[in-house]
Amino acid sequence: MSFSKSMLLLFLLLSTITSFSQKKARTIKIFVLNEKNLPFANATVELLLAKNSSLIKSAKTDNKGLAVFNQPIQGNYVFKVKAVGYESHKTSTIKSPFSLSVINIKILPSNQVLKEVTVAGNKPIIQHLRGKIVLNVAASVTNTGTSVLELLEKSPGVMIDKDGNISLQGKSTVLVMIDEKPTYLSGSDLTNMLSNMNSAQVNQIELITNPSAKYDASGNGGIINIKTKKNTEEGFNGSINIIGGWSRDYKNNNSLLVNYKKGKVNAYATASYNTNNNFTDIVAHRSYFGQNNTITGLLDQNTAIASLTHYKFLKTGVDIYATKNTIIGLSVSGTLIKRDGTSDAIATWKKASGSIDSAVSTTSNSDYKFRNGAANVNLKHAIKANQDLSIDLDLLRYRINNDQIFTNRLLTNNGYVQGTEINIPSTIKIFSAKADHVVHFKKNTQLESGLKVSSISTDNIADYVNTNAAIRTIDLNRSNHFQYKENISAFYSSIEHRGGKMNAQIGLRYEHTDYDAHQLGNSLKPDSSFSRTYGSLFPSGYISYTIDTLNALTLTASRRIDRPAYQKLNPFVFIINKYTLQRGNPFILPQYSWNMEISHQFKQLLTTTISYSFISNYFSQLFLSEGTNILIYTDGNVGRMNNLGVSVSLQFSPMKWWSFNGQGNFNYKKLDGYQNISYQSSINQFQFSASNQFRIVKTLSAELSGFYITKARNDLQELLYPTGQVSAGVSKSIFKGKGSLKFSARDIFFTQAMEGLTDFPQAQEYFKLTRDSRLFVLSFNYRFGKPLKAIKRSNGGATEEMKRAGS
Repeated sequence: MSFSKSMLLLFLLLSTITSFSQKKARTIKIFVLNEKNLPFANATVELLLAKNSSLIKSAKTDNKGLAVFNQPIQGNYVFKVKAVGYESHKTSTIKSPFSLSVINIKILPSNQVLKEVTVAGNKPIIQHLRGKIVLNVAASVTNTGTSVLELLEKSPGVMIDKDGNISLQGKSTVLVMIDEKPTYLSGSDLTNMLSNMNSAQVNQIELITNPSAKYDASGNGGIINIKTKKNTEEGFNGSINIIGGWSRDYKNNNSLLVNYKKGKVNAYATASYNTNNNFTDIVAHRSYFGQNNTITGLLDQNTAIASLTHYKFLKTGVDIYATKNTIIGLSVSGTLIKRDGTSDAIATWKKASGSIDSAVSTTSNSDYKFRNGAANVNLKHAIKANQDLSIDLDLLRYRINNDQIFTNRLLTNNGYVQGTEINIPSTIKIFSAKADHVVHFKKNTQLESGLKVSSISTDNIADYVNTNAAIRTIDLNRSNHFQYKENISAFYSSIEHRGGKMNAQIGLRYEHTDYDAHQLGNSLKPDSSFSRTYGSLFPSGYISYTIDTLNALTLTASRRIDRPAYQKLNPFVFIINKYTLQRGNPFILPQYSWNMEISHQFKQLLTTTISYSFISNYFSQLFLSEGTNILIYTDGNVGRMNNLGVSVSLQFSPMKWWSFNGQGNFNYKKLDGYQNISYQSSINQFQFSASNQFRIVKTLSAELSGFYITKARNDLQELLYPTGQVSAGVSKSIFKGKGSLKFSARDIFFTQAMEGLTDFPQAQEYFKLTRDSRLFVLSFNYRFGKPLKAIKRSNGGATEEMKRAGS
């Protein structure tokens, strides 16, 4: 970066404070200017005590951008300027009696900071803020070329099991949001979306373990909020990413981000196109037991799965600064995923002695299509100087098709050849509307209230056709047509006070849920339906105490709910292989949890947290026996879980050229439940992640990172074995900082397998899944336009609304 650009960046980030007089002054005039050096009216100027930031006095600027303060008693003070949609600015310490009579302060729009990082290490990979952990995606070289699901795998405290279920801080069932909006997906549908979403689309990931009342109460593990990139800089700007990777086969991930901002209009668009070859190799050894736990039979299953996936994403929108107090946002987006897959499996039956009894070959072909369209309308309006109103309307539609063909061959002379053809289309329609109202009182107190209504309807069909030679027969026992509609209404209110050493917030949210489900019958099965209505209160809050300038304590608590996903309520049968099936459970009840944690933060160097959760009606995967040697995967409520956690995060720089970030999470989990017999299981699990950033020269940096997870347990009957990986990468800034080249190697030693042991009734299975986790990536990024040009924005600009624009 040239000297002139460095000076300009320093100018924009620090603002300009100019002294016009060196005489002692009885009053001091604060002139607030916007990015165009024009007077900024209606900004809030606060006079704070320097040692603890307690508020002495506040004032609003007039049409000339002026606020006048009388000289306070002798001491050290700072001035802080705030305005909606602009970065707050705090001066350096000023002694009273003042030697100044006038201070000019320039404030900048919130999004004027450069969004891209030219060299890893310029921005911390992980930031610990009150109530959440923030991951800056572009700050890590080894994030290059990964999917969002792979980003989450290496995130502190996040675990993903073999079925794609996400847990946070040892707690399963996490609410996944994109730009503060729920995805309304779970299970394999959520996994398919996140595993194809390019990390180049993401700016930050927020891990929120105890969300406030403003957020949906779903997710006992908390919220994972994926914040996508969006540019709002003046003029025409953008960036392009071209990424090529190699695992066992070729992959590419390409994206384009553009925006045009002029006057009162900001238009933007994001496009992404990925092509990925993927594989999964599965080894499973199942033992069947009789009386006295003697082995009666063995089943070895080896499966090789390969797929080719095409991912297309487009999002476009416009933000209109209608008046100085009002912003209107419109956006539409669409996602297309097409995956063609093949699978080859051999199931070998063995006698108790180990001698082969028979073998069955199963081949399958799958055609998976995922289509999503979304539209959003949002409004942010400053009613008065101290009141804001925001409104969001969302429409989403998912259309998912999963067609499969299974062929089973008995590997003997004159062995049978049997097949099954499955067509599973699913349609999901979602409408959501919410409104939030904020009132700012004096002395840093605000009252926030809001309401939200959402409706989700699904239509799911499963058509099964059995084939035997040239004979095709509709399987009416397994064919299924399932319709589901769910409505959730919520309202909340919370009050927050920030001042002096003590900050606190308390909130209460009420959510009411009702759903109706209908399973249509056929000539063999009658119609059936079920419905449920329930409501509950969800309190939340925090207390934060600043001990001194280096240490702070924070206590947070919340009550949360997890509703059973509609896919898991649907009682239809899905074939995993000839001897393993998966089935929904219409009788699952919601699970509730209490979550509490206390954390101590020493600067940004060391953060220590102790947490405890109690979950009732705990969701767990269940494993049932049905028929001869057929095992069923399903879900249900099994009892309760207690989770005690301790986490430690350390960030420091041993050398000027070396930055280290490490986090360790310990969880003791105890599960009690009943499934045919009473179960009790407990686990001590530990997760560690570390990242080392090395600045080699000004334009060249490197990274070495990795994570390790000990034995773990999310389900009552399944134990996961240790796993982990090591990754490395280098980044080179080119084209005077406008471009970058990055090379990374993920899971260098190919150790990130998913391995474990499952207990079935009278059976036990060892499994190991090996995926294309080892990946070598080369990427090119180029930013064009005027990234440092100031943004022209009306005084009523709103950062929060910009975050909300789009889904």
